[in-house]
Amino acid sequence: MVERLLFNFLEEDIGHSDITTESIYRGERLKAVIIAKEEGVLAGVNFAVKVFNLLGGVKLIKALEDGTEFIKGEELLVIEGPADVLLKGERVALNIMQRLSGIATNTRKFVKALEGTGIKLLDTRKTTPGMRYFEKYAVRVGGGLNHRFGLYDMVLIKDNHKVMAGGIKEAVRRVREVLGPAYKVEVEIENLAELEEALECDIDMVLLDNFSPEDIKRALKMIRGRFLVEVSGNINLENIKEYAIEGVNFISSGAITHSSKWLDLSMRVFKTE
Repeated sequence: MVERLLFNFLEEDIGHSDITTESIYRGERLKAVIIAKEEGVLAGVNFAVKVFNLLGGVKLIKALEDGTEFIKGEELLVIEGPADVLLKGERVALNIMQRLSGIATNTRKFVKALEGTGIKLLDTRKTTPGMRYFEKYAVRVGGGLNHRFGLYDMVLIKDNHKVMAGGIKEAVRRVREVLGPAYKVEVEIENLAELEEALECDIDMVLLDNFSPEDIKRALKMIRGRFLVEVSGNINLENIKEYAIEGVNFISSGAITHSSKWLDLSMRVFKTE
């Protein structure tokens, strides 16, 4: 799957040919160095190397491991190979590393803010189309956990499902009728009245969506450890500690994937002897 996706990225960028590089290339070999222009957490270096190898192959000289915290000016990846391979793969490789390192860096900040609480950080399905595997990988590199990868690996009954079924109880009943105990079932809860209904259902987890810290505490008293508790909605680095309440198991954030800033990296090349 990764190879297929990377091929698609390359096809999007190169098309039928890199007319600039192919016009200039006469068999030269170059050394390429990807350098950090700001500090952060590295993610995607192995995917970047794969990009160059798909184009014809390079020699790996140096690569920091994903998850490494780096500083401005540090060399993240050093490779050597045919000039056309390096120049054709440059933008795709950089795009992947910049995007994923940005997500890993932001995720690491959230995870550090939760240190000592026992609460785990989850991502969401709010990912760039075509990039979900890579972006969720970057979350793991940053220290977070993946929630559902897609609609196929866990049941999450949301507001529109409740409308379709006519309520939480009926939605849960239908799910259990079809799937039995084979899948974990989570229900998104929008208020304390819905929570009362959910307490009468055979579920494994609740998502308290857009609850205030005070209402989360009220909800936890109602739940009394019967199932796992996730909280989400308008939680950021400035207020996350207010939501790190004893009894909460997970805090989820769509922002770590959809709003993380790309890190500034660049690639410089040098002629080899």
